[in-house]
Amino acid sequence: MAGALMGPGKGRGRYRAMADINVTPLVDVMLVLLIVFMVTAPMLTSGVNVDLPKTDSKPINIDSAPLTVTITADGKVHFQDEEIALPDLVARLQAISQNDLSRRIFVRGDQAIPYGQVMQVMSTIAQGGFTKVALLAQQTPGAAAAP
Repeated sequence: MAGALMGPGKGRGRYRAMADINVTPLVDVMLVLLIVFMVTAPMLTSGVNVDLPKTDSKPINIDSAPLTVTITADGKVHFQDEEIALPDLVARLQAISQNDLSRRIFVRGDQAIPYGQVMQVMSTIAQGGFTKVALLAQQTPGAAAAP
């Protein structure tokens, strides 16, 4: 019932406004939104799917958003999410970083590609003058807890 009947006397049969707020629908909607965001947030990370090699090292601290260069299993080079030719890579990195040669660059390489191809990409980046170039690897489950 939308409201309770008023007491006997004046205005018998009239309804008065309900002053209570039902928070159950609000909580239901908030929980659904929380679940939707928890499911979609991991999908928003940029990058190309590669099978990274596993390592036991500790994760490094990241100061700012790094630039990511990815080498896929078929040998194609990607900058962030788009495919790029290796000769154009340095010019693109310099344009994005606004000639900040100390900008951190991560190189991700599929474990199926030859090591020489990873070194060729890293050498191209280093020849462009960038000094903070790092390789990425996937951590093994027990490595995060190790001191």
